[in-house]
Amino acid sequence: MNITYRKYLYPITLAAVVIIFIFGSIPLLAARKAWKREEVDLRMSGGSKIKALIYPQDKPVPLRKREVKRKKVYKEKIQPDLLAQLEERVEQPIFANVVNSPPIDGFVPLVAVSITDARADELDANFVAVPSDTIEGSFLTANPDEDYAIGIFDTGASAHLMGNQAAVNAGIFAAGLNTGNITEIGGVTGTVDAWVSEPLGFYIDGLSAIEPDGTLQDTSGMVGEWNVSIAMGQGGEPDLPTAVGSPLSVYYATEISVDDIINVTKDSEDFNSPDLTFYNFGDPCIPSYSNIIPLELRPLGGVNVQYLPNVDGFTLEPLSPSIIVGNLSQSLFFVHSVDLYDEGEEALDKDRFMLDTGAQVTVMSNRIASRLRINPDYPDFQVEIIDVTGTVEIVNGYYLDQIEIPAFGEWLIAINVPVILLDVASPEGGTLDGIIGMNLFTEFNLVLHGGGLLLQDNPYLAYEAISRIIADIAPEGGDGVVDNLDLEAFVAAWLSTGNTIPPSPNWNPLCDMAPQPEGDGDVNLPDYAVFAEHWYESIE
Repeated sequence: MNITYRKYLYPITLAAVVIIFIFGSIPLLAARKAWKREEVDLRMSGGSKIKALIYPQDKPVPLRKREVKRKKVYKEKIQPDLLAQLEERVEQPIFANVVNSPPIDGFVPLVAVSITDARADELDANFVAVPSDTIEGSFLTANPDEDYAIGIFDTGASAHLMGNQAAVNAGIFAAGLNTGNITEIGGVTGTVDAWVSEPLGFYIDGLSAIEPDGTLQDTSGMVGEWNVSIAMGQGGEPDLPTAVGSPLSVYYATEISVDDIINVTKDSEDFNSPDLTFYNFGDPCIPSYSNIIPLELRPLGGVNVQYLPNVDGFTLEPLSPSIIVGNLSQSLFFVHSVDLYDEGEEALDKDRFMLDTGAQVTVMSNRIASRLRINPDYPDFQVEIIDVTGTVEIVNGYYLDQIEIPAFGEWLIAINVPVILLDVASPEGGTLDGIIGMNLFTEFNLVLHGGGLLLQDNPYLAYEAISRIIADIAPEGGDGVVDNLDLEAFVAAWLSTGNTIPPSPNWNPLCDMAPQPEGDGDVNLPDYAVFAEHWYESIE
């Protein structure tokens, strides 16, 4: 007998449940006759995509350049007089990694996902997920090297999700691992029903584990957990994305190598992602980065990962997917402190910003916008959001002067930052201050140190700026040599400027090389002189 049980889960992530069509920097009453519509196919979390850009011809919203993987990052000693307009808040010089004009869309960290039948004996009445760096149990199909899924590594998801077709391919339904119970997954404007699985094994690895022919033959590097219940799509459109949520990331240190983009093809669909590697805590092979952003797993009091059983029945089957539980439930990662500045106004030491690896965009709430005196009648651009229910909503976007994230080592400072204005529900109740998306980290390699559960150390995000030859700008942000590919990219950006909001359509910050270290916001003759100095330079 199937028992229908509805339990609201915290919205899995903005980017994991939406498709965003970016309208550009458009005043609300602007005439559309000067607009340009650009067809694109940019991947969001899960199956969500940006399908089109619509903007005034002279004011496109900046996107991450596909031919250039990394934008310019420089280290600058910030003196108090440079920040006098911000009420001289800095009494001593600090060192920071400064990102000028980040794109609106960051990278999407993707993983290969395999499913097994590993679960605890029902007689043990054990509802707790067990982390494991070796695969436990048996795969559900005869061809597990082909029947895996590709999903998002999504710290903004409170439970693991799997799209309906992905669950079918993995053999979950055929193996009888669907309880028939129902949970609700929250989106931006509503909720959608999803199936709740029986306990199973859920294992992941980076895309580099996938062979050139698209098969997943080597599973020796997979990590995951077993005796875990997941949410599955019921079919139809829109389907759930496949997402690896915080219930797994708390148990591992995850290296996200943004300077190592992996491209794979599966089922005639192309995927690209930074390579991800997973380590047990204390592994000496974990990269040691000098800059550390403290995080908190909130609400506090998380003890373990487990599902809610049907204690009134005879099978103790899951009534809801496994989540982080303790004093309160559905804990997620929060950035310890965020400072925001715009037009002389400031919102300092905000601690309700969630770190969401599944969100390409950065979000601020109406509460933060009010503190910054943002005028809702004059957005810099707009976005059209389609959430899990298929509901469409248009929301405003703005360019903030500056966002600062304090860190041990060098602070992360982003200048001229595109953000969208949206209130998103918080697992602590009420709404978030906002979401820190991956568009702020396109220039850095990262290590997310999980933790935060009982008897575990506090979690943190370690980061390091990607180093490169100054004129090595193509392809994919550099190939170790300055040659004709870089010259073509430089010519394409010739006479562009990053000093306008938004920047020139052909603006490429990597081409702004002079004066050192930060450039001047224009690509012109001084930059060409620097480019010429490095001609045919290589890292060999």
